Amino acid sequence: MPDPGSVAAVVAVSAALTWGLRAAPFAVLAPMRESAVVAHLSRRMPLGVMVVLAAYTLRDVPTDSAVAALPFVVAVAVTVGLHLWRRNALVSILVGTVVHVALATALAGG
Repeated sequence: MPDPGSVAAVVAVSAALTWGLRAAPFAVLAPMRESAVVAHLSRRMPLGVMVVLAAYTLRDVPTDSAVAALPFVVAVAVTVGLHLWRRNALVSILVGTVVHVALATALAGG
C-alpha cells in the first residue's frame, strides 16, 4: 500500500496536468480570434466540410442502374432544396436521410 504522501503527489500532478491540458486550447486560441485567416476559414470551412462529406457519401452511388441510384439522387435533391429553402442544416440532413432510407427500403421490397 502506497503512503498517503505519494498518493497525494500523484493526485496533485494528475490534477495539474488535466487542468493545464484543458486550459491550453483557450490560451493558444485567444490571440487567433483577431486573425483574418481564421475569420476567412470560419466562413468557408462549413461549406468545404459539407462538400467533402457529400463526395464521400456519393462515391458509392450505383451507376449500373437508374433505379438503384434513385434513392441517392432524390435524397440529395431533397436535402439541397430543403437547405436552400429553410437554411437549416439539421433539418435538411435529417429529412434527406429519412427520404433516402425510405426510398431504399421501398425499392428493396422491405
